[in-house]
Amino acid sequence: MKEDIELDYNDLIQEAQKRAYRFLMRDVLKLVAELGDAPGEHHFFIEFLTGAPGVSLPDHLKEQYPERMTIVLQHQFENLDVTDDGMGVTLWFKGKEARLEIPFDAVTQFADPSAQFGVNFDVTAPENDDGAKAAKAPAEPSTDKTSEKESAKGDGADIVSLDSFRKK
Repeated sequence: MKEDIELDYNDLIQEAQKRAYRFLMRDVLKLVAELGDAPGEHHFFIEFLTGAPGVSLPDHLKEQYPERMTIVLQHQFENLDVTDDGMGVTLWFKGKEARLEIPFDAVTQFADPSAQFGVNFDVTAPENDDGAKAAKAPAEPSTDKTSEKESAKGDGADIVSLDSFRKK
């Protein structure tokens, strides 16, 4: 039985990297929560799956963003609470206050454009009522700090384009 087990170090390393990037995101957001605001020019784009387990947002936002939503934490946010598993924040949409609760497992992208940092997370979307997957995020965590040499290897390291966070 033990002879049948293979250790796939590539998969183990990829899983460890994903956990490390989630811990990094959590620690950055905890610091911002402690400070009460993002320091300097730092601001954060956070994309998440709105239908993922544990996500809580008002119905009107869920209707407007049935699959994914990107929020920006810059100047106008309040009550940022960060736990080991997720975050909660109060934002305003068209003048209406909304409380969002987002587990870190639901986050598909995290970026700080002022630091030219971004990461994608492999998150499988929950199934729709018809049983189909709603969406899937890119397969690998990646940062735009990835060297050209690493990107050329084709190991799945992709540069996150901050344009993907901008409204069109």
